[in-house]
Amino acid sequence: MSNIIENSIEIPSEHERNIFGQFDEHIKKIERNLNVTLVTRDGSLKILGAENNTKKAKALFEQLLELSRRGNVINAQNIDYALALSVDEKESAIVEIDKDCICHTINGRPIKPKTLGQKQYVDQIRKKMIVFGVGPAGTGKTYLAMAMAIKAFRNDEVSRIILTRPAIEAGEKLGFLPGDLQSKVDPYLRPLYDALYQIMGAETFMKNMEKGLIEVAPLAYMRGRTLDNAFIILDEAQNTTPAQMKMFLTRIGFGSKVIVTGDLTQKDLPSGARSGLDVAMHVLRKVDDLAFCELTSKDVVRHPLVQKIVQAYDAYEKQTVRPAKSRRGKESR
Repeated sequence: MSNIIENSIEIPSEHERNIFGQFDEHIKKIERNLNVTLVTRDGSLKILGAENNTKKAKALFEQLLELSRRGNVINAQNIDYALALSVDEKESAIVEIDKDCICHTINGRPIKPKTLGQKQYVDQIRKKMIVFGVGPAGTGKTYLAMAMAIKAFRNDEVSRIILTRPAIEAGEKLGFLPGDLQSKVDPYLRPLYDALYQIMGAETFMKNMEKGLIEVAPLAYMRGRTLDNAFIILDEAQNTTPAQMKMFLTRIGFGSKVIVTGDLTQKDLPSGARSGLDVAMHVLRKVDDLAFCELTSKDVVRHPLVQKIVQAYDAYEKQTVRPAKSRRGKESR
């Protein structure tokens, strides 16, 4: 049996509630995951347990204290990610990631990458002309790309922002809705509008849209155009056909930057149709000045339950794909 070691760290009273969580929920989670006992007394946090476990717990609390000092509200997602990093003794990464502030929302909230995968994604957007951000729902693919686009626009690095999506129905038919073409396609583009309103504010967005400096349009509108000096985001790219993807990527002009985002597990294409995102990832792997960032369930930054849902579906899809492949193998013999 391991010797019980006592370690301690000073937690100033003004940071206690933020770090410990409501009803000490963060402390309880850290105790369970790192197999330590935590005792708080007069601004000091005592850590009891095996030597390696107490060392990890102290390092984790040092990082959480630094986050709190910088004004971050520490939530369950921060704790879960810090615990995941502590397994590989990478606790310090959470503070390094937090240093990278892209811009602020209209309400003054900083927009930052929150995981190592997101940090790599943002860094690649800075370096490369074309970046593919691929991963499950909730990994911040579109939102971070939007923040980078708005920052580039504000800094006069580009003269306009173009946001586009393929207008593919997600199991629902919208063609019968009343109104003109714009009214029919707006439901597909609503998530892009929502992000723009949150970061820029509705008034600034509308002014720039009226001037033609921000354009939100279905992918079909891109045909025949050359897009110079623009920051272009293609969202939901898993719903493009190979021909659409090729058309889009060949629109890019001088001084432009392109982000292509998609989730290969949520295709709405007809059964048997191959995704343009799939094909592009295969064909363009070795092309210079182009990067592929594959985010995973570890990079999900929505409610912790979303991460569990993504993992559960991943496990289910792996189980169903394997039997199907083995059946095909037997039939071909």
